[in-house]
Amino acid sequence: MNCKNKILFLVFILIQINVYAQRQGINWTPDGTAYINYADGNLIKIDPIKETEQVLVSKDLLTPPGSKEPLSPQSFSFSADNSQVLLFVNTAKVWRYKTRGDYWVLDIAKKTLRQIGANLPAQSLMFAKFSPDSKKVAYVSNRNIYYEEIEGGIVRQLTTDGTRKLINGTFDWVYEEEFGCRDGFRWSPDSKKIAFWQVDANKIRDFYMINNTDSVYSRIIPVEYPKVGESPSPVKIGVINLSNVSLKWMKLDGNPSQYYIPRMEWSAVNELVVQQLDRKQQESKLIYCNANDGNSTTFWAENDDAWVDLNADDPSGWNWINGGQDFLWVSEKDGWRHIYKISRDGKNITLLTKGNYDIEQIKGIDEKSNYVYFSASPNNATQLYLYRVKLNADAKQNKNDAELLSNLNLKGSHSYMISPYAKIARHSFSNYNTPSVTEWVTLPDLKVSKPNKSIEKLIQIDSSVNVSYLQLVTEDNITLDAWINKPAGFNPAKKYPVVFYVYGEPAASTVKDEYGNHDNFLYDGNMSEDGYIQVAIDNRGTPSLKGAAWRKAIYRKNGQINIRDMALGFKKILELPYIDKNRTAVWGWSGGGSSTLNLMFQYPDLFQSGVSIAPVTNMLYYDNIYTERYMGLPQENMEDFVNGSVINHVRGLKGKLLLVHGTGDDNVHYSNAEKLINELVKYNKQFEFMSYPNRSHSISEGEGTRKHLSVLYSNFIRKNCPPGTK
Repeated sequence: MNCKNKILFLVFILIQINVYAQRQGINWTPDGTAYINYADGNLIKIDPIKETEQVLVSKDLLTPPGSKEPLSPQSFSFSADNSQVLLFVNTAKVWRYKTRGDYWVLDIAKKTLRQIGANLPAQSLMFAKFSPDSKKVAYVSNRNIYYEEIEGGIVRQLTTDGTRKLINGTFDWVYEEEFGCRDGFRWSPDSKKIAFWQVDANKIRDFYMINNTDSVYSRIIPVEYPKVGESPSPVKIGVINLSNVSLKWMKLDGNPSQYYIPRMEWSAVNELVVQQLDRKQQESKLIYCNANDGNSTTFWAENDDAWVDLNADDPSGWNWINGGQDFLWVSEKDGWRHIYKISRDGKNITLLTKGNYDIEQIKGIDEKSNYVYFSASPNNATQLYLYRVKLNADAKQNKNDAELLSNLNLKGSHSYMISPYAKIARHSFSNYNTPSVTEWVTLPDLKVSKPNKSIEKLIQIDSSVNVSYLQLVTEDNITLDAWINKPAGFNPAKKYPVVFYVYGEPAASTVKDEYGNHDNFLYDGNMSEDGYIQVAIDNRGTPSLKGAAWRKAIYRKNGQINIRDMALGFKKILELPYIDKNRTAVWGWSGGGSSTLNLMFQYPDLFQSGVSIAPVTNMLYYDNIYTERYMGLPQENMEDFVNGSVINHVRGLKGKLLLVHGTGDDNVHYSNAEKLINELVKYNKQFEFMSYPNRSHSISEGEGTRKHLSVLYSNFIRKNCPPGTK
């Protein structure tokens, strides 16, 4: 990499770091010493260490010509030279998040405010961002990519073939849901090219949702949705040269309908780095692609008999260090989730986090002080702390011991949002009886900016909380973490009803030492005051920091091993003398709804009642990326899908069941409910059912919806698992 290209690349990396930081919820300044907020119509720079504020952009500059009110952006970003700001307004949802809307560019020095893409349909622009040279803005509209010259306003359309099923610069439903992929294009470091994903969903069948309420005739809502067993949408990476709008496709080995591309970034001025997963997600390759001729070379690969863990909440950005000569990568290849330093050519690999423990996430990188910061909890998987190790360990010592930075006397969950270059951090702490409290610290010394406003000074204990953490050893000799939330005025000589909250799948854990996790968010009232005991249990297969073997025990056994763990763990709960075995309820949502049904059907003697909300009732009805990752291909091991699917255990139901589903659920389709209803009817299994017209997976749309659901749920629990002591 020559000097000029290296400078361009470093500027580009700075921009990518800042974009990533903004997506984490804080608009950091480029130097990492402050952040920028929108408040009262102004953009304000806040130095949390010095506790100073400065108006960077006043509301008069944010007020469009002819308007009396300033723009109110959902988000904003500055150009690399800080001379301009891009504002995202008038936003609308695309499936889950507000990623579609209008964009305005403010030239701070010239005091000019102009709408970008003004001739395109309103609310149609997505993911607009400045070029690294601050001269252009690129964006997506109606599945095509455009760029616009800021000086002069010339608009150029770069792709023209975009349709509902041929998607340029963004993604289809399943890539967004399962890989977190939304923003589908990247500026090159020299601002001369744009690399982008193209998703071809033409062969993916539509799932039809039906809107029966908004007109006298029903309306069909199609969603391109690849069910498990269906081949993935072919995905390509293209590079557009802006000088002549020429397009070059990257040449990747293999059949595009049998692999995924979850990540892509620029690795140099004329080179991309791409992650390719095979369809089963058991092999991950890192590949360099030449942006000029499209040729590609694999330089790193890893395999797993279950699945390769992506461990990326946000698939944008790449952790380059040493001027792009090395990068950091998270892998489970030795059985634990660890950070590796890998040379640019993939030949030199250094394990940075040594030991039998998992890291959760990389939180920050400070090359100047030679540190990478990460969250982990080696001794208690329900908690979380901040650690760091050296990027370049002392070879003579041949070790790189992790340094604990969080105060171990504050036992619970520590969260850190670290600025670029790891100069400052917002540190938040909570545990089961301590509401969240926040302080600002400097790095690398970890000094609290204001000792009188430190967590230790501000912390308050909630004496009303009566939660206990425990470990349950099942008859299978499996140790499970659990918590018990005991009611107000608890008397161990009395008998109490118990409500078991479940999830149980690889996407989440229910047992974390955080404040508020133990309260029932759906109950209309206070379960503790009403005399309920509440419990949760963490089964094998959840993403707890207990090693890859724990997490991947569920492979091809979803609906079996996780259900058995929860059931046997709950049997241990029932052995407690103050639990009333005749008043037991279980409930969950989504994957938790599926677990609720499997528990009631496969272990009917444990539960007198249950509430299942938006469950997957047949694994063959869910999407391919998620289901095939954890279950394999139904063409190869259909018996696992049969054994794990709720629909095949209906005859076991004995207790009282409430089933709830939204008819407009684009995630877990309403057909799951109808299929289950048919089976319940077939075997004369009586139950209660509530459908919510046009409501999505969250069942939150429409006036009065959440209140109605809360009352429905609560009345069912009170009726079938009566509160109070005996």
